[in-house]
Amino acid sequence: MRIHAAIRASKRSPLLQVVKSAAATIAAWLLAGWVVPGQLPVFAAIAALLVVQPSVNQSLSKALERSIGVIVGVVIAVALGLLLGSPSWIVLLAIVVAMLVAWAFKATPGTGNQVAISAMLVLALGSTPDYAIARIFETLIGVVIGIVVNALIVPPVLVAPARRDLGLLGSELAASLDRLADALPEPQTPSKLQELMLEARLLRPMKDAAEASIAAGEESLTLNPRRSTHREELREMRALLERLTPIVTQTIGMTRAYFDHYDDSIGQEPAVTAIAEQLRRAGHDVRLAVQIADVSPEPETLTSAIPALTAPLVIRPPSSTHWILIGSLMEDLRRIRGELVDEE
Repeated sequence: MRIHAAIRASKRSPLLQVVKSAAATIAAWLLAGWVVPGQLPVFAAIAALLVVQPSVNQSLSKALERSIGVIVGVVIAVALGLLLGSPSWIVLLAIVVAMLVAWAFKATPGTGNQVAISAMLVLALGSTPDYAIARIFETLIGVVIGIVVNALIVPPVLVAPARRDLGLLGSELAASLDRLADALPEPQTPSKLQELMLEARLLRPMKDAAEASIAAGEESLTLNPRRSTHREELREMRALLERLTPIVTQTIGMTRAYFDHYDDSIGQEPAVTAIAEQLRRAGHDVRLAVQIADVSPEPETLTSAIPALTAPLVIRPPSSTHWILIGSLMEDLRRIRGELVDEE
């Protein structure tokens, strides 16, 4: 494992996220120090720092995780302190007990770690009931401030990455259909066939990236004050992705069938030219669907607004040596047409 890959992310977090985390931490420190004087408000600062997440919904999840972890950890520490006094080894015992309790209740790793850390800190710094209650109250202050700051200071709406990744998927899917259409009537070298197959396989990770980006966008709208502005936009993107996903599968399958059953005489089949034309029409209609959804990565290149797939393709029976490939291509074309013209 390379060391820098373990400690450095592929890209920086937004500077706004850093500012929000710093503001929440400072506010929690100052308010908790004023409301609960005496000890340094470490619990409040840590809670605020952890609660500020990329979305408001994630902040609430982290807040719940942090609050429950602190409360359970503090209760374990106080109970052990009252039962066993304050020998130094009790800190180790509290950590083990906290981890076992978290395991027994199937707590998330974050909650389990928080239980153990809270129990350790309370026993190390003061295990009296008054101290424990103050630390719980202090944590709740930090949690509330973290949520409020994250909700009020420009909550992020991750629509742009979803639009970008979906547009790239649509553009590449249309290009893959065009490449297959160009290849069908012409003789191909083994290297060209390999290149065609590799390019088609890239569609699957691009589809997964679009799916992840749309899911992140939907997550960012949950409990977000600006959700009403973008909800319909993401709904349309989700609908488009659901239309494109089967076409991705069928395009890869068609390319695979061509790769597996290729021979130099395939271009002489009368049906091949018609199939190639239908593939180009399908590529046009994919671009049109992307254009209508306003996710095209190349808005300056407009596609004709008239759908190109107007009627099912009818062909003469192919020769016996090519009927498997022609039949496979025709069936996938039928399914692609069904997706693009809303037919079953």
